Amino acid sequence: MTGVDLLIKLALAAIVFFGVLNLAGLHTWVERKQSAIMQDRIGANRASIFGIRLFGLFHPLADAVKMFVKEDFIPAGANRFLHTLAPFLSVFFALAAFAGIPFGDRLMIGGRVIDLQVAKIDVALLYIFAMLSLGVYGVILAGYASRNNYAFLGALRASAQMISYEIALGISIVGVVMIFGTLDLQELVRAQGATLFGIIPKWGIVVQPVAFFIFLTAAMAETKRVPFDLPEGESEIIGYFVEYSGMKFGMFFLTDFVETVMVACLATTLFFGGWQIPYLLPDGFHFPWGAVLPVNPLAVVLLGIGSFSLKVLAFCWLFMTIRWTLPRFRYDQLMHLGWKILFPISIANVLVTGLVLALLHPGGW
Repeated sequence: MTGVDLLIKLALAAIVFFGVLNLAGLHTWVERKQSAIMQDRIGANRASIFGIRLFGLFHPLADAVKMFVKEDFIPAGANRFLHTLAPFLSVFFALAAFAGIPFGDRLMIGGRVIDLQVAKIDVALLYIFAMLSLGVYGVILAGYASRNNYAFLGALRASAQMISYEIALGISIVGVVMIFGTLDLQELVRAQGATLFGIIPKWGIVVQPVAFFIFLTAAMAETKRVPFDLPEGESEIIGYFVEYSGMKFGMFFLTDFVETVMVACLATTLFFGGWQIPYLLPDGFHFPWGAVLPVNPLAVVLLGIGSFSLKVLAFCWLFMTIRWTLPRFRYDQLMHLGWKILFPISIANVLVTGLVLALLHPGGW
């Protein structure tokens, strides 16, 4: 890798992480305002700068300042190193997963081809799931290092939930991989640019609708958000970060929103064509009735980035709507849903997908 290539990768990483962190921070405002709209109230609007309130947008800034200046409390007898390391692990692995997400097609600048993906990984899907799986270490270390039996039980409860739903989550995407034949997310998105019968976009949700609903449910449980917020459940039970304060608590809080953005990115990439726009090819729109609308290649790339961004924002809105609509599951209901409903359905979906592919391609690929 040349120095120019390294600078390009660093620039892409800066753009992605800047966008993700800001969107995650904005989620705290969206959560207040969207819940207020759904519940017919005003919502957060008190924080102001020189009398300007800007619809409550200064509240995330006030939250950040408050967390930075609050006392960093560590319980007596707690493991100081692990207590400090746990929130960093949670945030690090959640952010590292974004390196494999393609947010646009190839960009040509000065004869150089740039893939709009921080890290061009042939098995990007495995990489992302590996990073998200490692996030459980931050959770279990938080409970273990706090020297608090309730926090430790909360960490065990959270770990059991995350590991349980990771199984259904992983199996749900097997059908998608079987159909598109790749673990490279950039190539998987390009494959979704095809059409069925010349009309219907060959998006993941079209060819794997059952997998989509399994994935969405299991992924929401992975983010530990309502109605799957048993790891926290601060209004009723004690969570794994009960002994955290200040910005360490803020990092756990931020991780949930970062993971929500990641789930939105994955749902967009796997099931909604990623940066693809129906009938848009590198040279313009090719409509089913034969009409062609030429588009500048740079505009095509920018439209793809805009398409990806809008789809991600739509999923973030959907997750927030579900969060403020459904009540919390009991823990036995949570595990029943994961092991006795989602897991068997995901296995059946893989078997049916394999059978259909075998019938369509009896001689193999």
